[in-house]
Amino acid sequence: MEIKSVIKQICAEKGLSEDSVLETINSALAAAYKKDFGEKTQNIHAEFDINTGQTKIFDLKEVVEDLTPEELEALEKLRIEREELKEKIAAGEISADELKEMREQKEQEREDSEEEHDEDDDVRRFNPKTEIQLCDAKKIKKSHKIEDVVKTELEIPGEFGRMAAQTAKQVIIQKLREAERNVVYQEYKEKEGTIITGMVHKFDGKNVILDIDRATGILPPQEQIRGERLKVGDRVKVFIDIVSLSTRGPEIILSRAHPEIVKMLFALEIPEISSGVIEIKNVAREAGSRTKIAVFTEDENIDPVGSCIGQRGARIQTIISELNGEKIDIIEYSENAVKFITNALLPAKITNVELDEDDEEGRSAIVTVPQDQLSLTIGRAGQNVRLASKLTDWKINIKEQESGKEISEEEMTDEEKELAANTEETVEVAEKPIEEEVKKPKTAKKATKKKAAKKEETEEEEK
Repeated sequence: MEIKSVIKQICAEKGLSEDSVLETINSALAAAYKKDFGEKTQNIHAEFDINTGQTKIFDLKEVVEDLTPEELEALEKLRIEREELKEKIAAGEISADELKEMREQKEQEREDSEEEHDEDDDVRRFNPKTEIQLCDAKKIKKSHKIEDVVKTELEIPGEFGRMAAQTAKQVIIQKLREAERNVVYQEYKEKEGTIITGMVHKFDGKNVILDIDRATGILPPQEQIRGERLKVGDRVKVFIDIVSLSTRGPEIILSRAHPEIVKMLFALEIPEISSGVIEIKNVAREAGSRTKIAVFTEDENIDPVGSCIGQRGARIQTIISELNGEKIDIIEYSENAVKFITNALLPAKITNVELDEDDEEGRSAIVTVPQDQLSLTIGRAGQNVRLASKLTDWKINIKEQESGKEISEEEMTDEEKELAANTEETVEVAEKPIEEEVKKPKTAKKATKKKAAKKEETEEEEK
């Protein structure tokens, strides 16, 4: 009863099943038996009865085909070589360097042998620890056949010693940790691609470590919102990006910059999206700066943009606050590419949109805008047109209405973006100094001549 209560307590604390704890106990008892009483050729398994507290030890072997005389001879030769090597090592006849060289040679021979085995399927191996020949299995029981498992019960000569008990303890601790890690890994692997609330635990360099219920997650710098200042104890919503199993346990990579977190926050805050009445078609995001999100509904009586914004912006403000003040543009999706591109470039006013679906580089569109709307259309550092291009999946080129010059957001430099914002005024300012540079030397030359003549007249008068 005491063992039962301990097992139940472990299961409750670690979130493990009773079967996994029993399997751990069996592994520990098998390790302890092998430590005190086992032989190298035995494949030991233990069975612990939780009701009686009794343990049975078995040697399990799989029945395989009989070996040929040549194979038996090769196995015996290998056994003798190993025994001789052990005796030499014990006597100190082989140095550490020689032993290392011999091991490397054996490793190379083993690799060569494996390559030969791959080429020749008839060659097979025999492991006396886990396998037994058919002829030997029939001596135990005549009904045995190939692929059967021979289960031979072994006698426990006496009580386990201190070293065996210590081995069992270490096995139990290790196995329970592995089982707990696997449970946590499976739990969060199923949650991969969802959002959860975590609490900032500590900072590891530029990484932020968060407590997320039964585990800890890593928020790397590239997945953080630019400009966001987190403090220990802050509770934030994070997106579970990648869950992997490492030697130290489950490794959970979190994100605050992933576009999917915006979708899920909208689903949490806006009932029409969570119910499926309004659908999110696409999201284009530059974390910490601006996000464009395209929404659509088939219900003519519902305004998808207004529903997402809410009364006096109450709904959208909650999402903006969660994303550290990031600006969010809600765009109405349309199957009509021209209308969709026009909506995506808002708040800029568009004069015309021409589609070029036969473009070699993919779908592209030429957008014509008035001169006074050029800077607004492009946005700061080209952000507006860049996000619109990602949102619509069209390559957008901006064209001035009067000059007819096409400007691709991808091709523009930072200087061109600044010049585009000032249009013709910038050109006039740039041209003016050129004219002055041409005229200035002539004016300076005349002034110098007049000054020299006046100086000569003054000197003559004084004389």
